[in-house]
Amino acid sequence: MSSKASSLAEVLDELTAEGAAELTEHLPDDALRCYACGHRCLINEGKRGICKVRYNERGRLMVPMNYVAALACDPTEKKPFFHALPGSDTLTFGMLGCDLHCGNCQNWLTSQALRDDTAGTSPNVASPERLISMAKAYGASLVGTSYNEPLITAEWAIEVFKRAKPEGFRTAFISNGNATPQVLDYIRPWTDCYKIDLKTMSDKNYRQLGGVVDNILDTVKMVYERGFWEEIVTLVIPGFNDSEDELKRAAEFIALVSPDIPWHVTAFHQDYKMTEYRNTRPEDLIRACEIGRAAGLRYIYAGNLPGKVGRWENTYCPSCDELLIERYGYLIRQMKVTPAGECPKCANMIPGIWS
Repeated sequence: MSSKASSLAEVLDELTAEGAAELTEHLPDDALRCYACGHRCLINEGKRGICKVRYNERGRLMVPMNYVAALACDPTEKKPFFHALPGSDTLTFGMLGCDLHCGNCQNWLTSQALRDDTAGTSPNVASPERLISMAKAYGASLVGTSYNEPLITAEWAIEVFKRAKPEGFRTAFISNGNATPQVLDYIRPWTDCYKIDLKTMSDKNYRQLGGVVDNILDTVKMVYERGFWEEIVTLVIPGFNDSEDELKRAAEFIALVSPDIPWHVTAFHQDYKMTEYRNTRPEDLIRACEIGRAAGLRYIYAGNLPGKVGRWENTYCPSCDELLIERYGYLIRQMKVTPAGECPKCANMIPGIWS
């Protein structure tokens, strides 16, 4: 790490606690294996994991705690969750660090703060009680964790969620999906919703971003099997992941897990270090949506280009084609799904969290 990143790491090291036993394997010579993310880092004494925020101090796994680096209350549709309390707001908090290093990261100021000296984001001390008080004050219905990769700060998220759930809030992880069975089992009792970024079906491309495609695909299956409400996002990047074959393989894979998992195909714009690809056009998203429909997915959404993608912003009943939720960007214009999750026209059940 650079001297600036080292200085930030020293500040963050003061805002730590011992990691969850469920995510820690103790090894000889005070070494540890961490199971917070799919890297499953072997961390020797005095060293850090790939995320740079989980480290080994004399045989104890130390993890981030009691701060936020980003905080906002905004539409749940922005996460995006389209089948979780439409029209509601989510208080979303984030910390610093990530297990990936995506060149197009829109949250690089927080996620890459320990790798990129130009990020310049600092932590702000916070408590779970303060965050829940803010969620109440803003009228939020959900509390979510995002902005960095929340799996690497899972212990802090669960401390917050343990205060949120008894107060009636739904809870959500907005994640890159590089998970392990251990971390999903750890967060499941306190977490309702889980969003996964399926960035590409190419392992070569995933390795450019710091990941392995099979880990993400395994997470898609594990999240569904554990009963989280799951939605998946693919940022469609022309020339990187938008070939007919790749989009078809992504859609078919999701459909095999469940055709009821919503798939969001969203528009890329040049950002951070990824400027070699052109911005996504409406016709790119419409083509991806049609590929999803042909693969058997029932709920496909085009994002980031409001008013330009026709029916693909809306939710329709897969049984009778009734317009159930009409959207313009994050704005809900009509909402017809009943609190019990039914289509009011044909009584078909629409999967999601509606009350």
